[in-house]
Amino acid sequence: MKYVTLNDLHVALGAKMIEFAGYNMPVLYNNLIQEHNAVRNSVGVFDVSHMGEFKLVGEKALDLIQLVTSNDASKLSDGKVQYSCLPNDKGGIVDDLLVYRYSATEYYLVVNASNIEKDWNWISQHNTFGVEMTNMSDDLSLLAVQGPNAIKVIQKLTSVDLSSMEYYTFTTGSVAGCDDIIISNTGYTGSGGFELYVWNKDAKKLWDALFEAGKEFNIEPAGLGARDTLRLEKGFCLYGNDINDETSPIEAGLGWITKFTKPFINHEHHKAIKENGASKKLVGFEMIERGIPRQHYTIKDAAGNVIGEVTSGTQSPSLNKGIGMGYVNAAHSKADTEIFIEIRDKAIKAKVVKVPFL
Repeated sequence: MKYVTLNDLHVALGAKMIEFAGYNMPVLYNNLIQEHNAVRNSVGVFDVSHMGEFKLVGEKALDLIQLVTSNDASKLSDGKVQYSCLPNDKGGIVDDLLVYRYSATEYYLVVNASNIEKDWNWISQHNTFGVEMTNMSDDLSLLAVQGPNAIKVIQKLTSVDLSSMEYYTFTTGSVAGCDDIIISNTGYTGSGGFELYVWNKDAKKLWDALFEAGKEFNIEPAGLGARDTLRLEKGFCLYGNDINDETSPIEAGLGWITKFTKPFINHEHHKAIKENGASKKLVGFEMIERGIPRQHYTIKDAAGNVIGEVTSGTQSPSLNKGIGMGYVNAAHSKADTEIFIEIRDKAIKAKVVKVPFL
């Protein structure tokens, strides 16, 4: 088991801790709906220091990134961030990730905690370009300050003009007297906010300053439980649930990060799926009848035929109804298609809807 720098703080706050991606992580502090609503309506802070960070430096850094990622990183300029994925050689996805461009010869990659070693080995394996790679995952903490009031909280603590920062851009500056912080206008909640990459030695100082500055906005710590309900309401994929080693980004509705303007690993496979049409598609659905869908629940048609499987599901705190995502055969992927989720041996009626749900 690995421990994030602020582990003892979370325990002291009374958080329910669980093993997640090999780390001891807070899943809940007090009340999931309360934490969810705090982020949707005001501001909450997630400690997501389990995420991985790689630094790539060299004249051919972009060439390596172009080979291993599906999106077109040549479109990035300094201070821009891009969502992308690492296709494998079997038609699936090694991981989804963020690509940060510092300069033409320096990039940061931010990867999922469960895949740090796998991603590192995969990228290293394809590094025939002489790119210098540094795994910084154990040196950095990451606090995601999310919600409509996040900008007001952080602005109290920095001279960086946050209002001038566009979505998916970043800069480096001082926050709460902590230097060399990466301030990134990103997040996985769909409620706006910033992600702050901070050296471990300053993590506690930054956390305390954020909560002091956020008192007037009723700032709350938020756990992985709320992180999951928030991202699902926005239809964001979670690696290991909605995308994995066997799913194509085209099937997952991630064609927008799959650019065939340049070659990448196994691009011919995904191009063929795009041109010929995917046989299965990731769709959003909402429950018509009462029931909470969960991962791996079977999806059926009206005749009782199995047509797919739930990949993510929850009771939406914002909508107060069951929602989920899952792969279904293409014939049942259109919006408003009636489907049935098998919950405790009963076929519960649902319908396909376009995401985001909210």
